Amino acid sequence: MQHPPLAQARVGIVGLGLMGGSLALALRGRVAHLLAIEPQVVARQMALREGVVDEAAEALTAGTPPLDLLVLAAPVRVILDTLGRLPALRPAGCAVIDLGSTKRAVVSAMSALPERFAVVGGHPMCGKETAGLASADADLYRGQTFVLCRVPRAAPGEAAEALALELVAAVGARPLWLDAAEHDRLVAAVSHLPAVLSAALMRAAADERQWTVSASGFRDAARLAGSNPRMMLDILLTNREAVLAALGAVRADLADFEAALAAGDEAALADWLAAAQVAHAAYRRYKSAPLPDSRPLL
Repeated sequence: MQHPPLAQARVGIVGLGLMGGSLALALRGRVAHLLAIEPQVVARQMALREGVVDEAAEALTAGTPPLDLLVLAAPVRVILDTLGRLPALRPAGCAVIDLGSTKRAVVSAMSALPERFAVVGGHPMCGKETAGLASADADLYRGQTFVLCRVPRAAPGEAAEALALELVAAVGARPLWLDAAEHDRLVAAVSHLPAVLSAALMRAAADERQWTVSASGFRDAARLAGSNPRMMLDILLTNREAVLAALGAVRADLADFEAALAAGDEAALADWLAAAQVAHAAYRRYKSAPLPDSRPLL
């Protein structure tokens, strides 16, 4: 199935939260027509009033105008539900990419779509702890890694992948192709687990008397506790195995720390903390190093 270049494409975005709204802002003037599918009337009105999109509708239906590219920027389980209904809603087919935080379930659902749908899984590695269109930022994706996952039935380099790469370039991000299972394992450790630990910290220090002596360290460590609970539920339940594995690794490490602390083993505690400091320094160097060039990460 042939698809027009992004600049000539009619693009639909399902969901005008932080990610979908930021994508719409970044794509303004870069596509032929931008349609938002958003159930919340306040968000639709705001998007139209501020010129974020050209058109807005409450739901994706069989009567929705033809689209060249459909971007699913909703919670993961909403994405899965939408993918299941697409054959009836889009009889002519279209290119589809998602922005979901987990990928195995999404890529599996994409694989079940008829051949008239050209599909690529996606996950931009950026965000904020605040949600909604009011928090959207046209530069949210700029300079960030945008993971892309091939659907098993697709051949490398097919039209859908070219369109996905155009989309990534249009928002200023850097594409990184990953296997869906590998993606879920990696983000469980560096994205999903931190959110869980941040929530646990906030639950353990929920007394205002504790807050009177809190400072930037607590604020930074607890930041992700402000994440949208519905979004986090979708992430955790669709990446359960990988998150459980990451939790198990942390639990084992904390057990070693607890045993050393209970025993007053200063040497073991020093080694534990020093290893974390060394890893943190390596992480900081890695993230601050200039990228070698503008080629996609492969």
